[in-house]
Amino acid sequence: MLRNPENQRARRAAFTLFEILIVVALIALLAGVAVVNADKIFGQNQEQVAKIFVKQSLEVPLTSFKIAMGGYPTTEEGLQALVTAPGTNADRWRGPYIKTDGGKLPVDPWGSPYLYRYPGTHNTDRYDVWSAGPDRKDGTADDIGNW
Repeated sequence: MLRNPENQRARRAAFTLFEILIVVALIALLAGVAVVNADKIFGQNQEQVAKIFVKQSLEVPLTSFKIAMGGYPTTEEGLQALVTAPGTNADRWRGPYIKTDGGKLPVDPWGSPYLYRYPGTHNTDRYDVWSAGPDRKDGTADDIGNW
């Protein structure tokens, strides 16, 4: 009996069920590793965003406020003074000093407001700006500040 050479080539070119199962298992394993580590991957990005905001993004607006008003906003005025004129020296205010969405201050990557203090306790000659971090509790080890 003669065998058809085209039929034999077609059999050798196809994947076996075993090979397909191995590929599916490897994909599932990789997907599992990605899901388990997703929090670490994205969590680091959120922390980096908060660090950039407190260390760099607010420096120019707060310095511009200081030049126009003669000093940084008080702790009571807070960062809101960058968006709306404070009660004192409102005639000197040249803001808004940061772009906002409808007058709302930006929030940290975890949805909490950034915290502000002047004079700072960490930066005694300047201001302190910080995020309470992923746990959203001020004064814990995961706080992210400009110090």
